[in-house]
Amino acid sequence: MKQGFPPIADARATVLILGSMPSEESLRKKQYYGNPHNAFWKIMARLLEFEHAAIYAERTRILTNNKMALWDVMQTCERQGSLDSAIIDSTIVANDFVSFYHRHPNIKHVFFNGTKAEKEYCKRALPKLSSETKGIEYSRLPSTSPAMASLSFEVKLREWSVICADKRAT
Repeated sequence: MKQGFPPIADARATVLILGSMPSEESLRKKQYYGNPHNAFWKIMARLLEFEHAAIYAERTRILTNNKMALWDVMQTCERQGSLDSAIIDSTIVANDFVSFYHRHPNIKHVFFNGTKAEKEYCKRALPKLSSETKGIEYSRLPSTSPAMASLSFEVKLREWSVICADKRAT
């Protein structure tokens, strides 16, 4: 069984970025988006104007200072390798979003890093949420994974730029 990470968030968070489950490289490094071929940190660095090669603690601090939280839909699952398509559906245990939203009541928008995160959240988390949290806006963005090679970095960057526009509006 693969075990995910706790959220990176503080009480100021207005935006939540959700992936599915950390890759093998991320689990090994104990870092969100630890695979150097994943475009997540390069995209965030361009959008938030920091050096993408900064130490992990600095990158996560910049996210929280920009009122962004980072987490995954899945707490645990069984999977061979890193591909979302290899996740065994019957083994998925979702994270506790009821408690998360209780501790982070300022979340206004959830952005999914790819289709699998959105699909599993809608299936496993959304039905358990109260009417107060159902007013949150949801948007799926293209996966930053190297497996999503059909889109260029520039296209992904353009699509992901809505996060900063949304953050400024809150």
